[in-house]
Amino acid sequence: MTDLDEHTYDLVVRGGRVLVGGAVRACELGVDDGAIAAIEPLGRSLPGRRLVTLLEDEVLLPGLVDTHVHVNEPGRTAWEGFETATKAAAAGGVTTIIDMPLNSVPPTVSVPALERKRSAAAGQVFVDVGFWGGAVPGNTGDLASLHDAGVFGFKCFLAPSGVAEFPPLDAREMERAMAETARLGSLLIVHAEDADALAQAPAAAGTGYGAFLASRPRAAEDRAIADVVRLARRTGARTHILHLSSSDALPMLARAKREGVRLSVETCPHYLTLVAEEIPEGGTAFKCCPPIREAPNREGLWRGLADGTIDAVVSDHSPSTVDLKHIDDGDFAAAWGGIASLQLGLPLVWSEARRRGIRLEKVVEWTSARPAALAGLARKGGIALGFDADLVVFAPDSEFVVDVHRLYHRNPLTPYDGRTLSGVVRETFVRGRRVDFAEPGGRLLRRGAA
Repeated sequence: MTDLDEHTYDLVVRGGRVLVGGAVRACELGVDDGAIAAIEPLGRSLPGRRLVTLLEDEVLLPGLVDTHVHVNEPGRTAWEGFETATKAAAAGGVTTIIDMPLNSVPPTVSVPALERKRSAAAGQVFVDVGFWGGAVPGNTGDLASLHDAGVFGFKCFLAPSGVAEFPPLDAREMERAMAETARLGSLLIVHAEDADALAQAPAAAGTGYGAFLASRPRAAEDRAIADVVRLARRTGARTHILHLSSSDALPMLARAKREGVRLSVETCPHYLTLVAEEIPEGGTAFKCCPPIREAPNREGLWRGLADGTIDAVVSDHSPSTVDLKHIDDGDFAAAWGGIASLQLGLPLVWSEARRRGIRLEKVVEWTSARPAALAGLARKGGIALGFDADLVVFAPDSEFVVDVHRLYHRNPLTPYDGRTLSGVVRETFVRGRRVDFAEPGGRLLRRGAA
């Protein structure tokens, strides 16, 4: 082939540090029609209509996949919406999100509700967006039609969700949902806190974090997880534990995995970076359910990541309006329980990981490859031939101070305000298109066609 015959790519990215196949290499990528069409050693001089050359302090990563995001539109768009959420995602190096079935109104528990959500999202997403369905009392008959309509699986609660329109399942209802998701070849994702254990715990009251923490004990989480494991073993259903906060549950989860239970587990940046001992009086920005626990518990979660018991790290971005967090009076009992962190997940986890001697490659595995696998996103989660060209230019050694007013989240509230973090996202590409934060270029994804 002569130089005149050589193919010209839509985009070429060249860099001395590109994360390919789990290792950092000096590479050139050729992108055509939104997909990675060539991976060559640096110096190959692939021709492209557009060229991006990494700086010496930059590394090219696959876009992150965040499978736990509460966008809340329609119905509670004042809390967060598709435009603001997907801009925040892109600014944080997240190129795909899967939206939770709540706290939108209506929740995504039927095909008409799913279509309302898709209509709300259309034309305003800056990254690719898929949707979970919801499993609530009485809608087992809707799961098949939602599955056929392209949801990526089904979320349920085992304790009150915080919004009346998304009630929890009891053990019998969860078993029915598992049997149906197993029949469909789908996935049940579970907020695992036991309602009875929570009811027996002391009530949260006042401005002290200790009282709130006591109201959501590890035992509530551990008991619910035991029920999930038991029923997953009985039904053969593929099941996923959401936002694990209790390290006490790790031996049980590891044993279930060894015994062949079809189980996966996630945790979140707040459980890996924050500790109860440092939460200030009235610090309701830190409130989430299940709660941030003590420092030894955090260390246990890091060990669970290291040994593979925990599969993935995703945000559980669950924002609200500032008034609902009761910042003024610091009332933990009344405050909304959710943390806004979608834009900050990569630097949060990387900052803590590098302090522990954990390589960037491992962080990307937890935040990109494994969430993509969980959702069945076969073309995402890595830099490989045929994959979507979802790419992030990341400066791992640069630092920044979180300024809540400079985040794209709709409401200026996060517990990380003022925190110094390592790792700056400098550019984000979704299917080879640079996110410019002006023109939405994301797509709405369907299971099996993503």
